[in-house]
Amino acid sequence: MSTITNYEKEVVAQAQTRRATTEFINVVNDLWYDKSIELVLFRNPLVDKRASEVLNLIDYAREFVAKPISIQDALEIAKAIQSIELPASKLDIGKLAYEYHLIDDSNLDKVDFVKNQLKDATQANQIAPKDVVLYGFGRIGRLLARELSSKMGKGSQLRLRAVVTRGKIDQSVLEKRASLLSVDSVHGDFLGTVQVDADNNALIINGTTVYMISAAQPEDIDYTKYGINDALIIDNTGAFRDKEALSRHLVPNGASKVLLTAPGKGVPNIVHGVNHLENNPDNIDIFSAASCTTNAITPILKVLEDNYGIKKGHLETIHAYTNDQNLVDNMHKKYRRGRAAALNMVITETGAGKAVSKALPALEGKLTSNAIRVPVPNGSLAILNLQLNSEASVDAINSIMKKYALEGDLVEQIKYSLNNELVSSDIVGTTAPSIFDSKATIADGNTIVIYIWYDNEYGYSHQVMRLAKHIAKVRRFTYY
Repeated sequence: MSTITNYEKEVVAQAQTRRATTEFINVVNDLWYDKSIELVLFRNPLVDKRASEVLNLIDYAREFVAKPISIQDALEIAKAIQSIELPASKLDIGKLAYEYHLIDDSNLDKVDFVKNQLKDATQANQIAPKDVVLYGFGRIGRLLARELSSKMGKGSQLRLRAVVTRGKIDQSVLEKRASLLSVDSVHGDFLGTVQVDADNNALIINGTTVYMISAAQPEDIDYTKYGINDALIIDNTGAFRDKEALSRHLVPNGASKVLLTAPGKGVPNIVHGVNHLENNPDNIDIFSAASCTTNAITPILKVLEDNYGIKKGHLETIHAYTNDQNLVDNMHKKYRRGRAAALNMVITETGAGKAVSKALPALEGKLTSNAIRVPVPNGSLAILNLQLNSEASVDAINSIMKKYALEGDLVEQIKYSLNNELVSSDIVGTTAPSIFDSKATIADGNTIVIYIWYDNEYGYSHQVMRLAKHIAKVRRFTYY
């Protein structure tokens, strides 16, 4: 009888949990669409998530901070946020729930607690929205289009206004572009709407017009003809890599800043969270977001350099194949990349080891690097074999990484994984550029081996978005 009674209690409890989760989801979405307040859970997005996804994130939060965080905690804090006046913000409800559990007074009113924690929000600067043009519409360009459209809210930050491509634009081309944006073999369906407006050579994405502009070169475009002014041009083509070439984007009317989604020469190479504050957008017009691998390893290397000092090391990146490789064996300008990408592991080079020093000058000349392209379409792994200036244990390394993933300047960049079964497909869709695999750490005296997973498309795209907001000066009040 007691077993049946317990089972009945479990049924009731899970129903209450589901009901609370559904209510929480509604509050999260209302805050976003009504007030431009975005809630995240230890940097994991919550807008437009399903109940099962939210509950899995609650489980992760509970284990991550070793506190009994529940969906009821999250719901009550979300309601408290809803009840007070706040500017457009990005708030980590996981951090708020964790901090609430650190307080001895369990009877503290959650509204008073939230007001106290977010008291600095009233001093947040007003921001003016920034027009954005995507120059190129490949893998990164389409992911940026998805994210810019999904995260636009009331349009108070970045506004996607146009996409520039080569070649003619007609009904057929627009339909193909719309299809590629709507469905993706790696990242799934776009959780929004995409319609074709052939009369205006545009796509209607989530109800807003995005012009599709055809141009052979940047100088040919007058963006003001499309109502676009003072725009940030995000170059995804890889065709322009140095300051002189990228400056061509600033010739057209209506453009004022340029962001390259690849390593650049003669321009600041930025890993957001590490060195973005060293480069003032008031004084600089052209930026590079470096590479996906550089964004993956640099935050981790900064933590180790700051806490132990790095004597030397080697980076080996196990990287998903890319469009630069051949689908079948054929001629290629580089050795080995001509062999069939989906059938072979391919040794190639990476400049990430040297590129790190552009963000962390202390590591100049200390890292060697190489890469192996492997037959997966997305999801990569960087292996760092390092000699430190002092000895470290596995527990010590993991503890310091967990601290930086929980608080400080790198919380957006480092995700701390507790998963014993982590594999490449698990990390697809992760917004953090560095996923620290705590279960794989090796330490022997002052020699350590660190495993860092990264979604080389999605995680990198979010780093580009963070840097774009810094350049455009539209960063909201954040609480992490």
